[in-house]
Amino acid sequence: MFSNIGWSEMLILLVAALVILGPERLPGAVRWTTRSLRQVRDYASGATAQLKEELGPEFDDLRKPLADLNELRGMSPRAVVTKHLLNGDDSVFRDLQKAVPSKDDLLGTASGMPDHPMPKLEKPLARNERPPIDNDAT
Repeated sequence: MFSNIGWSEMLILLVAALVILGPERLPGAVRWTTRSLRQVRDYASGATAQLKEELGPEFDDLRKPLADLNELRGMSPRAVVTKHLLNGDDSVFRDLQKAVPSKDDLLGTASGMPDHPMPKLEKPLARNERPPIDNDAT
């Protein structure tokens, strides 16, 4: 329920509740909130159990489209290609990843020294300075 709220946001909410409610009413408010959340969760699980009991095997038929939709949510272009075109075999992508140099390979090793010399960057042109002309390229 609170999966997208971090610890810093929770701390801010706690401090705001402490300022708004005061230290004497805060424990009662926390008890009321937890009791209410537990009751809502119990109602939801009871409703699910009641639906499952009344519908029987048809309940699974209702859940299947939702499961398919959740599967589609997790699909990335790579997963679609792997599943439909390559029959689940992603060895092509792994081989391609090995063949293409990574960013670290291009920038250098862990020691900071590149395996190949990097091209030297020239200084930028000064104001009103014309770039050099390469007659062979034009």
